[in-house]
Amino acid sequence: MKKTHIFAIILIAVAIGAILSTVSSSGTYSDFSSAAKNPDLDFHVNGKLNKSKEVHYDPKENANLFSFYMVDKKGVERKVLYNGTKPQDFEKSDEIVLVGKCNGEEFIAKSILLKCPSKYSNPNEDMKEFKTKG
Repeated sequence: MKKTHIFAIILIAVAIGAILSTVSSSGTYSDFSSAAKNPDLDFHVNGKLNKSKEVHYDPKENANLFSFYMVDKKGVERKVLYNGTKPQDFEKSDEIVLVGKCNGEEFIAKSILLKCPSKYSNPNEDMKEFKTKG
C-alpha cells in the first residue's frame, strides 16, 4: 500500500472516532421518568422550579452543593443535586433545563440552563448556562 492510502485510512478512522465520541456524549431531551429508566445516560430535562419546596444552598456548609425540587413537563417531580454554586437569580427563572443523570430518586445535574424572564428582550432568546467544575 502507498503511504497516502495508509494516511487516508488513519484519517478516516480518527474522523469516525471523533463523530462517535460526540454522539455518545450528547444527551437526549426527555423527562425524569425516561432518565430514571436509563441511569447510565445523560439527559436534558426541561421543567420548572417547585417554589413550594426548599431550595437549599449554604455556602458556609458546602459552597459546591445546591439542591432544589423541579417538576418536569410531564408533572413528575424530583430532587435535583448540583455540584456547584447556586446560579444568580435562580428563583426568577421561567424554565430550567438540566443536563445529567438519575441516581435513585434524585437527579444529579452536571449543568443548569436558566430561561430568565425579561421585559426588555425577546422571550425566545437568552438562556444562561451553569456547569460544574471538572
